[in-house]
Amino acid sequence: MTNQTATTTDAKCDIGFIGLGVMGANLTLNLADHGYSVACFDLDTEKTQAILEKDQAESGDQPARLIGCDSFADLLSNIAAPHIIMLSVPAGAPVDAVCAQLIEAGLPRDSIVIDTGNSLWTDSVEREARLSKDLVFFSTAVSGGEVGARFGPSLMPAGNADAWARIEPVMNAIAAKVDPTSGLPLESFEPGKPVTEGEPCVTYIGPAGSGHYVKMVHNGIEYADMQLICEAYHAMRSTLAMTPAEIAAVFSEWNKGKLNSYLMEISAEVLAQTDATTDVPLVDMILDRAGQKGTGLWTAVGALELGSPAQTIASAVFARSLSALKDERRVASQQLSGPVAAPVSEEEKAVAISQLEQALYCSKICAYAQGFQLMATASNTHNWNLNFAEIAKIWRAGCIIRAVFLQSITDAFEKDSQLSNLLLDPFFNEQIAEYQSDWRQAIAKATIAGVPCPAMMSALSYYDSYRTDVLPANLLQGQRDYFGAHTYQRVDKPAEEAYHTQWSTPGRPEVKV
Repeated sequence: MTNQTATTTDAKCDIGFIGLGVMGANLTLNLADHGYSVACFDLDTEKTQAILEKDQAESGDQPARLIGCDSFADLLSNIAAPHIIMLSVPAGAPVDAVCAQLIEAGLPRDSIVIDTGNSLWTDSVEREARLSKDLVFFSTAVSGGEVGARFGPSLMPAGNADAWARIEPVMNAIAAKVDPTSGLPLESFEPGKPVTEGEPCVTYIGPAGSGHYVKMVHNGIEYADMQLICEAYHAMRSTLAMTPAEIAAVFSEWNKGKLNSYLMEISAEVLAQTDATTDVPLVDMILDRAGQKGTGLWTAVGALELGSPAQTIASAVFARSLSALKDERRVASQQLSGPVAAPVSEEEKAVAISQLEQALYCSKICAYAQGFQLMATASNTHNWNLNFAEIAKIWRAGCIIRAVFLQSITDAFEKDSQLSNLLLDPFFNEQIAEYQSDWRQAIAKATIAGVPCPAMMSALSYYDSYRTDVLPANLLQGQRDYFGAHTYQRVDKPAEEAYHTQWSTPGRPEVKV
């Protein structure tokens, strides 16, 4: 290593950092940009060396901000007490292994160990309880990818409230910032010159596990948002015969209005990119098989477990699963027939593009409504007392789903903290009412042309189901009672009473159970 290799001195570092992969290295440099000295360690010494060299290059003639350590004991000896140590290691067993090795190396009991990885929320709950005799385990979910980690992520911290009081200044410093008046991001991507003004995109979420749960739902919404954009793209290519470059121009235009978001911005950039090897649109050279790391699946499973409808998020997860069946789809495309899209005039194309814009917007409202409804159900179930206005605020910058749209969600929950569903907020109610005809037309046109739009369809179905006073679940309950004697409630009797029709008995008498 360079001369920044750790040696035990009287000058102790403010923070320890373990795990110097892409996210860990960028979070470490972010800390350094905000004036924190960091003792860092990775099992891969090359990663430690790489970040020391990068720090040296960025610091120039200034004193080095980082110290590289060769072991857990070395790390502990170079951090000021009471210790604050951040982890950026793979979720699961690696987190447990690092905690065990820190304890073995002599970690003081009042030390705070902060997990910044994508851990399953139940693991965070279990770890805080299990490790409480040896250390203070805390978790801070991080969103924003490598750029966000380096220059300002959205942070969702949760755990011991006393620990939060100690680490809050650190989290406030490194988080993304927004203008308090406009709600728009304040951004700087120059090393050593961080944004220090504005509202930080971090808020204490609540007890252990709640932060990672909120991040999990964030990622579920992200899945839905991405899929919805992809469906708009697919409809334009298949029904309007538009090129990637033409669609990129439309997305760029949409990004100037109510659909302004990071995901819309990068979608336009991807579609505008030409492949250097073939000189064709890069998107046409990318295999249509989507990957996933599990957080969208966790959200869908969590929604099913709590009985909270989140079908647009689930549809987005299933869309990725279906995309993975590439070989089967290739065969099926040669054997299964479908309609052929009819040619459209330029006037019809302009109308269709406008309808798709509104369909994307309305579907997005429903996806967010489902995500916040799921968080509300989890909050009530686990007594977390989540603050949804604050959650929407911290997603306005730094995270992957950052969008101007989130200011409207913040406003909705600030006006009514007990709002049961975003669709019932006057602003979003009016937006859906104004644009739902276009939403329906866009989906109908895609369906008639044989273009799949599962997320948009599920969003519209969610909206129509939520606004319907009487659903066919009455027939469903009759079916359940018929084959399984599962009973039912009557509309003319108290809700706590259950009834069963004796279907196999002559006359089929009804009995109160």
